Amino acid sequence: MNNKAAKKGQSKSVYDVIGIMSGTSLDGLDVAYVRFMKEGSWSFELIESESFAFDETMAGRLRDSVRLNALELKQLDNDFGRWTGTIARKFIRKNNLKPMLIVSHGHTVFHQPERGITWQIGDGYRIMNETGVTTICDLRSLDVSLGGQGAPLVPVGDRLLFGEYDFCLNLGGFSNISFEKDGMRIAFDISPVNTVLNRLSLRLGHPYDKNGILAQSGRLDSALLQKLNALDYYRQPPPKSLGIEWANEHVMPLLAGEDVPGLLHTFCHHIAEQIVNVTQKWSFSHGTPTMLVTGGGAKNLFLMDLLEKKSNGRLKIAVPDEKLVDFKEAIIFAFLGLLRYCGENNCLSSVTGAARDSSGGLIYDHHHRARGPL
Repeated sequence: MNNKAAKKGQSKSVYDVIGIMSGTSLDGLDVAYVRFMKEGSWSFELIESESFAFDETMAGRLRDSVRLNALELKQLDNDFGRWTGTIARKFIRKNNLKPMLIVSHGHTVFHQPERGITWQIGDGYRIMNETGVTTICDLRSLDVSLGGQGAPLVPVGDRLLFGEYDFCLNLGGFSNISFEKDGMRIAFDISPVNTVLNRLSLRLGHPYDKNGILAQSGRLDSALLQKLNALDYYRQPPPKSLGIEWANEHVMPLLAGEDVPGLLHTFCHHIAEQIVNVTQKWSFSHGTPTMLVTGGGAKNLFLMDLLEKKSNGRLKIAVPDEKLVDFKEAIIFAFLGLLRYCGENNCLSSVTGAARDSSGGLIYDHHHRARGPL
């Protein structure tokens, strides 16, 4: 899969990188082996990819991580790093790969940038020791220390790898959107998606709502929809981002009812309406804007149908092949780590509100040294 042709007449640099992504929705670990080429502009090819489900024990520990004490959380940080490294090592051997870098997003436990706190667990030393490959982790902390949201991070990749689209929308644990406005990249989290939908589905014994069938079977609760749409976050201007803590405090109490199909149905309406509101507010003067949609939520057929209907022809919605739907975030995190390794900025202050652009991430090299961000 090559996203675009590189410019001719310039020397080409080639980098093989593994990107690893663990989302707040606890879908599993996405691993992508990506070849990046730079010949004037950046291009990429997805060589190998695979998703690894969490076993029940690991999923439970990650789900409960926010309630652990400091010692227990550090133990989970070590264990999850070692587990991630073991998965990466098996992936490398199975496919006979030779990556120059592994870039792991880690699993977000805390994200409270207003308090200067963000933590993605999955110790980089453990990953490096298991694989023998230079590893980059902790991509958000530098931006948060500079007063930024530390999120979203994917807009740099959206700009440099997917610049042909007006909007790039990811439907993961949360929905986030990225676009250019007046020469600046703007991006922010829109609303919870799978982090809420999956928890509702679990009440019926399903890890997720396949194709949105459960949601489609429910009925709209107009009063609940009004309460969800009235949450203060949606009126705040960017930069802004969401964490699981916000969903637990503001969203889940509204979803305490017993009619789970109805709750799923109504929350899908809420997700679609918030996305359409954003695209209309940041509308473009030229024609009908195009929007690339990726992430697990793109497979929720009921949600995608609602998005199409509520946009009412004012958006050209593009859902790519399944590999890109599933692995775009892992691809981009591989790219962000590569930018860090090359000393190039991988976080934009126009997106996060930080004091300056930066190149974030800790590099764990073969000599067991951890090098800080630039």
